[in-house]
Amino acid sequence: MATLLLIIHLLVCFFLIAVVLLQSGKGAEMGAAFGGSSQTLFGSRGAATFLSKLTTVAAILFMITSFTLAIVTVKGGSVVKKAPSPVAPAPIQGGGVQPSQTPQTPQAPAQQQIPVKQQAPQPAPMK
Repeated sequence: MATLLLIIHLLVCFFLIAVVLLQSGKGAEMGAAFGGSSQTLFGSRGAATFLSKLTTVAAILFMITSFTLAIVTVKGGSVVKKAPSPVAPAPIQGGGVQPSQTPQTPQAPAQQQIPVKQQAPQPAPMK
């Protein structure tokens, strides 16, 4: 569904660009307003032309497809998948030698190692 919606969104986008480019520019009215030859600042407020109505419809469709794509892609999941929580590997006994290479002898229980507390270095006295 997201692919179909994306295709529709792209078609609406290109259609909106084409409709806006087909309209006549209104830059002369704004420039003429400062010279006093026009009655309004941004051009005359006549009836809306077919192209301006088509632009409005295309802009509304563009916004609707944009919002719908945003909602659909968020609910679709993420590209980044959560990795399973890491499990600490068991220590290899025998110095890293493969189990198939060691003789089959009973092993003695491992001795507990007591952690050595290290002291932080003391700063040099200031003079």
